[in-house]
Amino acid sequence: MRTVAFYSPKGGVGKTASAVNIAYLANADHCSTLLWDLDPQGAASFYLSGASRTKGKKISKLLDGRLPIADFVEEHIYPHLDLLPSHPSFRHFDIKLEDDERSNPLKTILAPLSEDTSLVILDCPPGQSRLTEYVLKVADLVYVPLVPTWLSLNSWYQFRDLVKDKKLGLKKLRPFFTLVDRRKKLHTELTSRTAELFDRPSKAMIPYSSAVERMGEAGLPLEVLSPRSQPAASYRQLWSEMKSELWS
Repeated sequence: MRTVAFYSPKGGVGKTASAVNIAYLANADHCSTLLWDLDPQGAASFYLSGASRTKGKKISKLLDGRLPIADFVEEHIYPHLDLLPSHPSFRHFDIKLEDDERSNPLKTILAPLSEDTSLVILDCPPGQSRLTEYVLKVADLVYVPLVPTWLSLNSWYQFRDLVKDKKLGLKKLRPFFTLVDRRKKLHTELTSRTAELFDRPSKAMIPYSSAVERMGEAGLPLEVLSPRSQPAASYRQLWSEMKSELWS
């Protein structure tokens, strides 16, 4: 079983859209996948639920062992894709983790899935917290979406330095540009300098598009909603890169 996290220090950068589209593409590739919506806002759950609210369960019941992780999973959202939906109690995930004496609670929680699941995708809440550290420890790769602006790059460098200082797995990080608008000079400049700006960037770049915005209205991933769109093609490239790294 492989684990991939999508994380950003700030919201509104296409993190959840990326997690959902990659999860669907893995499913389409017959890879048994679980998408865990760790963000209490529940955007990933919304994107995959046909625009209707999906209700999760209290995180305390999972952390204290009252319920196994299988009881939290909604199976077969698509043929090879399961969803662990968000719940408002996820806001207190960090507090619960502070009281957990296990060295890596997430690893312990996910372990029972290893027999039936090939890929776990974690859609993480924005910001830096104890949960972020556990995610970094358990993930094989961490994809960090960035809008091509200097402010986003500054956030990236701060996050990278934090990961380096705490020895959380710098080589796992995979920054990639999202919401790319080629009409903007700065976007064009920064996207042409990925090899200079980053150590291990993804070659995939996700363009700004109304098709991505429509995902929320339709409750569908791009490969279903608008498979011929440029963002859909970019996500296919991202999945191809990811698959090669995870199972090479």
